[in-house]
Amino acid sequence: FIQMLRSAKKRDVLQLLRRALPETRPFLVEAAVATQSVASLAALSDFLDFSKESKSLLEKFLYAAAFSPRPSGELLHLVLDKLDRKQLAPEIWETGIVAVGSLVGKLCQQKLCGLQVVERGVETILRGLRAAEEEPEVVIYLLALGNTMLPETIPTLLEHAEDGPTAVTAAATSALQRFPAPHISSKVKQVMRRIFHQKRKSYDKTCRLAAAEILLDKHPSPMDVINILLATSEMETEMATFLLLKVQNSL
Repeated sequence: FIQMLRSAKKRDVLQLLRRALPETRPFLVEAAVATQSVASLAALSDFLDFSKESKSLLEKFLYAAAFSPRPSGELLHLVLDKLDRKQLAPEIWETGIVAVGSLVGKLCQQKLCGLQVVERGVETILRGLRAAEEEPEVVIYLLALGNTMLPETIPTLLEHAEDGPTAVTAAATSALQRFPAPHISSKVKQVMRRIFHQKRKSYDKTCRLAAAEILLDKHPSPMDVINILLATSEMETEMATFLLLKVQNSL
């Protein structure tokens, strides 16, 4: 079916989407996203009205875009345009922003970071994060930023990891965990030590565990291992056992 859509013209794909029964439209939308032809994406652009369409169909489109294995710049452009136009339902906006991060990350993996639309996607996330005031909103932007997997976002993630409330710290440290060891610099490790050992303030145990995992998984130093082991004597049993097993597995 996807092969057939690849050779179809825009008007044919659009007609197919408009005439389809409601229960078959999600399948057709997914197929059109998977096709990623200019005609299919243009048809989706005309068909999907983010101010009127059912939330389930819009979420289906955004999930299909986010999970696309090798997305195109045109697909990211379509998602960004749809997010820009109308007042969106909160769940659609959240899914859309996280999808933008995923698309940016995958395009950069394809060595397409220099595309103008990729830069626009990164700036959309960073601008939203700077303007966000409510904690849940900040968390969504951090999830999106984590999906980009761009090393230049690490300072922003560190700032939120150390200074944010619990949910924000958890989202930022979780994003940092996804970076490969070469990107976990001495500065990143310093912040993770301060979080784990609670040097500046108290942190939730999930945030402390995430910080400890970064220290233990990314070329751990003997001193970090020793200090984490010493700290387990003052922890509750479950948390201490987890860290001891982590160290044991590393050894």
